[in-house]
Amino acid sequence: MPDYDAIVIGAGNGGLSAAAGLARRGIRTLLCERHNVPGGCATSFIRGRFEFEVALHQLSGLGTPDKPGPLRGLLQQIGVIDQIDFVEEDTLYRTGIPGVFDVTLKADRSEIVHALKEKFPSEKKAIENFIGLVWEFCHQLISIYYFRDQHASKDRYPLYFKYALKTGGQVLDEFFEDPCLKMAIASYWGYVGLPPSRISFSDLAMLLWAYTEFKPYHMKGGSQALSNAIVDSFLKAGGNVRFNCGVKKIIVSGGKAVGVITEYGDEIRARSVISNASTISTYTDLIDPETVSPAMLKKLASRTLGPSAVSVYCGLDCEPGDLGIEVSTRFISLNTDMDRQFALCRTFDSPEMCGLTCYDVADPEFSPAGACQVVLISLQYADHWYQIPPMQYADTKYRFAKGLLDIAELVHPGFKDSIEEVEVSTPLTHLRYLGHPGGSFYGFDQYAKDSNLFVSPLSPVQGLYSAGAWVGMGGFQPALESGAAAAKAVCRYLEE
Repeated sequence: MPDYDAIVIGAGNGGLSAAAGLARRGIRTLLCERHNVPGGCATSFIRGRFEFEVALHQLSGLGTPDKPGPLRGLLQQIGVIDQIDFVEEDTLYRTGIPGVFDVTLKADRSEIVHALKEKFPSEKKAIENFIGLVWEFCHQLISIYYFRDQHASKDRYPLYFKYALKTGGQVLDEFFEDPCLKMAIASYWGYVGLPPSRISFSDLAMLLWAYTEFKPYHMKGGSQALSNAIVDSFLKAGGNVRFNCGVKKIIVSGGKAVGVITEYGDEIRARSVISNASTISTYTDLIDPETVSPAMLKKLASRTLGPSAVSVYCGLDCEPGDLGIEVSTRFISLNTDMDRQFALCRTFDSPEMCGLTCYDVADPEFSPAGACQVVLISLQYADHWYQIPPMQYADTKYRFAKGLLDIAELVHPGFKDSIEEVEVSTPLTHLRYLGHPGGSFYGFDQYAKDSNLFVSPLSPVQGLYSAGAWVGMGGFQPALESGAAAAKAVCRYLEE
């Protein structure tokens, strides 16, 4: 008899929700994590008197108790919704170019329209029409894919069929003239990792719609609190977890996944396996080459690694208001050329766009009294970081971090002088801790051609399932949802 019904590899967001979902259904489940704490991107670290949030900037999909989003239901199913204190943010973001324009968008449709019309009065009608399109388009998309309308057609959902495969840039150009207005509306592109010229309109529209309808959130204690809560729920449901225990191999026999071999040489048998590792690692490192089909390798080779980032974690010896930080999330650009900003993600040149997150605006207790923490982030691909000689790495990352600090100083004078603690992470840092190729936290580049609309996420190995950004969209909500979906798929498989 197998040791377990299911083994989950990796305690990132997807692995955690998968493991908890299985255990709470009575499935005998083992969770293996090579790190000594759960979470992957959903974790924290301590420097001085600050506990820094690693990666969560705004949690999507939660909604309110009166208007719940899909993530609220998922967290309730795995037994953690009442274990976390969620902090609702009333603002999407502040965005602009120093000395050119500055606009703040509230998490409310009418407020978004009002703010944009006030800032860009010459395009009032276009703003109304575009926001109307976004909302109706998203309603049609949800009807088709979430409610699975079996009668979906071009006549029934004309906006979806017209715009679904267009790029965000094409639709922005259709409606607007002012490049500042286009940038103001598309500022969330960094949450997907591709600029409007490359991201699908579907993704761009859903970002704006979902964060507005279900509100942005953070959590007391940061994302580590969520990871810890899911592990506790998993254990209470009878699951077993092994930290400091990486998986070396997935055992495949007769075309089926039947267990794993740990880095210590332990062979553990199971009826199914869920991998929260990247699909690249899963099929090229964890499975013996002779058992992987050429078609699967060809599919992996057709895709490109998504970006990682340079993040500058700053513990400041002042309150946010002392520096004029009034919203939790801010996007600061030096120009309106989003394609150029994206191109710089492949170079060491000074960044021309910076994301700034200050958790203490919405949660004054997030940092010690009289202090706050800010994370500055710039997307970066990993390729050029691989080429740095070890003796030049520290100088390179601190020089790059200085470019982000300079941008923050432009809009918040005195920022640099207020720094008490600072730490810098790079794509190599994310590679080390996540184990993802390229340190990518979005998985593959999020091109529409590679989405689940066109590429099946199903494994050619029976009993093997995947969870995480590498089999769907990047981000916290999609990763958690992918784990829940994998758990359901395993349950169906075990019942066969």
